Amino acid sequence: MEFPPDALLGDLFSRSPDLLFIASAEGALLHPSGGLREALGPGVDGGARLADLAHPDDRAALDAAWSALLLGDEPVSFGVRLRDGGGAYRRLSCSASRSSDGSAVLGTLRAAPEIAGEALATIRLKARILDAVAEHMDPVAFWSVNLEGVCLYNAGKASERAGFKPGQLVGLNFADLYADESQRLGVSPEACFDGTVRRFPSQTNGIDWDNWLIPLRDDSGERVEGLIGLLLDVTESRHVENELRLQLDQIAAQQKVIRDLSTPIIEVWDGVLTLPMVGTVDSVRTAEVMDSLLAQIVEKRARFAILDLTGVEVVDTRVASHLIQLVTAIRLLGADGIVAGIKPNVAQTMVALGLDLTELNTQRNLRAALHYAIRSMSRAEGASPAPSPAPLKAPAP
Repeated sequence: MEFPPDALLGDLFSRSPDLLFIASAEGALLHPSGGLREALGPGVDGGARLADLAHPDDRAALDAAWSALLLGDEPVSFGVRLRDGGGAYRRLSCSASRSSDGSAVLGTLRAAPEIAGEALATIRLKARILDAVAEHMDPVAFWSVNLEGVCLYNAGKASERAGFKPGQLVGLNFADLYADESQRLGVSPEACFDGTVRRFPSQTNGIDWDNWLIPLRDDSGERVEGLIGLLLDVTESRHVENELRLQLDQIAAQQKVIRDLSTPIIEVWDGVLTLPMVGTVDSVRTAEVMDSLLAQIVEKRARFAILDLTGVEVVDTRVASHLIQLVTAIRLLGADGIVAGIKPNVAQTMVALGLDLTELNTQRNLRAALHYAIRSMSRAEGASPAPSPAPLKAPAP
């Protein structure tokens, strides 16, 4: 006697002690096996949805795995807690694949291995920590995707500022979420799973974000299982940073004005420049003076440059050497450098260095240096010496 094949297969399926099911693409249980009906009770009949039997905390992960199954061609495996006939939840491991015509899902359930108490406590602690961060850390939003790029989880108090709500990205594809950023980074979405930690800035809805892409590895730490995205709202710190930069630029500009005022280069006579220096002269200030003075000599075609040290009380041991180098540089430009108004303690410093001062043209004060420069120019032009310049007078009030 022959039996129709469909009847035999149906009979085998109904008598099988294994936890088997055939479900629609929407997740409705079309044909539960006898073993599944016995394990979970009559709740699996009547086209019940697998997600409705799942523990509320597992439904997001179940939906994500189901979406990954429908979007891809490879089987998926995931853990889930399903409610039995007595209302208790059983921890099960599910392996599912699509039928050859793609219209149904074929699945197998088996009891998940028990997790040791200490390990389970650690997992629960990590879950509570993650929930606490998501709920209370205002500038943070984060998400996670599997190797297929399907988002399994997204949360964070700052999610709405980034343009999405907690849980809204679950089931969406990473390539679609980060298409613009991956193009700007010059990295394809697939390349982001190479195990490299990436960091880059972005802006959404007028908010500055500091983005991190972190590989999610398996227990061995060798194989990449997915990707974690972390977004930090750095708008306030970026604003403070910009304000500090503006203040530093303003301070730098003010310091330049102060330096220019403290070492003004004055053309006191046609072809004669004077540089009065006041206060303490150090190596940095001398180097700045050299650049400015040499540029002015070339621009004004000066023949004499007078360094007036009348207001300088202290110089360090390196400055004396710099001054001699400055006078030498002035001479190389075809001008004559004159040092005027050297104080006794400054003179002692220069002598103590043992420098060759024979070529250094020094004058007692600014008046004597001006007289020397004007008289030298007059002689060079073949004219009679010009009279000594009148004493400098303070302007009338």
